[in-house]
Amino acid sequence: MKNTSLILSVISLVAVVVFGVLSLTGKNAAKTETVEGEAVEAQACKGDIVYVDLDRILMEYDMANDLRSVVETKVQNIQAEVTRRGKKLENDVKTFQEKIDKGLMTRSVAEAQGQKLQQQEAEFNNYAAQKQQEINEEQVVMMNQLGDAIQTFLNKYNEEMQYAMILTNSGGAPVITADPALDITEAVLAGLNEEYIKTKNEK
Repeated sequence: MKNTSLILSVISLVAVVVFGVLSLTGKNAAKTETVEGEAVEAQACKGDIVYVDLDRILMEYDMANDLRSVVETKVQNIQAEVTRRGKKLENDVKTFQEKIDKGLMTRSVAEAQGQKLQQQEAEFNNYAAQKQQEINEEQVVMMNQLGDAIQTFLNKYNEEMQYAMILTNSGGAPVITADPALDITEAVLAGLNEEYIKTKNEK
């Protein structure tokens, strides 16, 4: 009698396991199909939580590359002008110091020139700080333009795809690990670049 109960328990357990395996297999079959023995890559479905690799988009999005190029040129020009002015001031200070060391100017002239150089140094520091602020603003504006373009595209894209949520993954956060089928970066990149090229051509 005890053996009969044990056998029934084992059969029930096996049935549960088999049912579970079949259930999981059925779900996976909906995600992945095989064609002539080759696996077909699964795709995210309506209602899924998906993600895009923001780092990759910022590297491969044509608009990002164009804006980055423009900003880099501006930054290089600003830095070149700051460096030029800095070297001129440095040379003026060096020449002034050499003249003092050689006794080539009177005390009153030295004081006047010293004050003038101090004023020039203060003006240069203000100029350099202002230009650094301009660089920061250029970079912020660039990132805002990219963020707005990506957000606008994703909103429109999701009207069609109807995902439950689209996450932006950057540097492995917030998505540490996930089913590759939930990574929609490739499709989003293609759409972003297609839209950007169309907009450029219209302009």
